[in-house]
Amino acid sequence: MSQLRPALFMMAFLLLLTGGVYPLLVTQLGQTLFPQQAGGSLLLSQGELRGSRLLGQAFSQAKYFHGRPSATAETPYNPLASGGSNLAVGNPALDKLFTARLAQLRAENPDAVGPAPVDLLTASASGLDNGISPAAARWQAPRVAKARRLPPETVSRLIAAHTVSPLFSFSGQPWVNLTELNLALDALQTP
Repeated sequence: MSQLRPALFMMAFLLLLTGGVYPLLVTQLGQTLFPQQAGGSLLLSQGELRGSRLLGQAFSQAKYFHGRPSATAETPYNPLASGGSNLAVGNPALDKLFTARLAQLRAENPDAVGPAPVDLLTASASGLDNGISPAAARWQAPRVAKARRLPPETVSRLIAAHTVSPLFSFSGQPWVNLTELNLALDALQTP
């Protein structure tokens, strides 16, 4: 019994510290030092909430750049059902899925040159990725330029402006933030 009291006290103390004080302190520090990120990295356009810098959206119109396929349940880019397809590389269903996606990409992008970039065929592990490779954006650029009646150089400049490079070259690959890029396209054509 003499060992039970200190053990219970230590358990209650650690529970209070790790389950209450620490999360509140980290939350407060995050909101103070990084208010934009702690608030969800929200994107506003003309005073209207348009999404998050961190989460993908289902852009399907020809005038928008399209992101990676989303394997989330029921609806694409559903943050409440985040997850991959869990299909193995040798699964015939995955081959059929890739074939269908490639056919759809070719039909949507008849002016695209070269093979379709792999990130436009494969879903991410979360199903919520908001970025694609610069090569995937450039591959779609002729469709977007044609649909918006913009010079290809203008679209290329926007792709370059919304390409995010990693802090260190060994820590990742450059990627294009699609939501910001598509909002920039909309802003460009707003009278």
